[in-house]
Amino acid sequence: MDNHSYNFPSDCTPLTNCKSARKPAGSTVVNMGNTGKNPPRDYLIWSLCNTLYVNFCCLGFMALIYSIKARDQKTQGNLQLAQECSDKAKWYNILAAGWNLLIPLLAIVLLVLLLVHLGSSQGSFDFLGEDGFQNFMKLFSW
Repeated sequence: MDNHSYNFPSDCTPLTNCKSARKPAGSTVVNMGNTGKNPPRDYLIWSLCNTLYVNFCCLGFMALIYSIKARDQKTQGNLQLAQECSDKAKWYNILAAGWNLLIPLLAIVLLVLLLVHLGSSQGSFDFLGEDGFQNFMKLFSW
């Protein structure tokens, strides 16, 4: 609509202060997307911890990659792809944490079983005494 086709009231011109021509301001609604749904988690701190610890078979590194992808997609607004990357990061973190706990536990169990076996099969060994290290090394010599 241009100014030439608009008819102003007779007592009001565009540059005068005409209160009768003013209309009350309407409301504006801005749609911000689906605000009721929480954005997916990216598990970045958990992935960093798994990457810096044992990192068996690079599972922690894979979790870190998917965590960063999830964060990037969440920032770009692609929540569906962010959720997929978040799920992958979570499962890689679960696998990495399982291996990170399992390997030291297996080492401890094997050490305890070795000590129990050595103590029961060939008498008790004094591993901390004067000849302890030599006695221990004799067990592995053929």
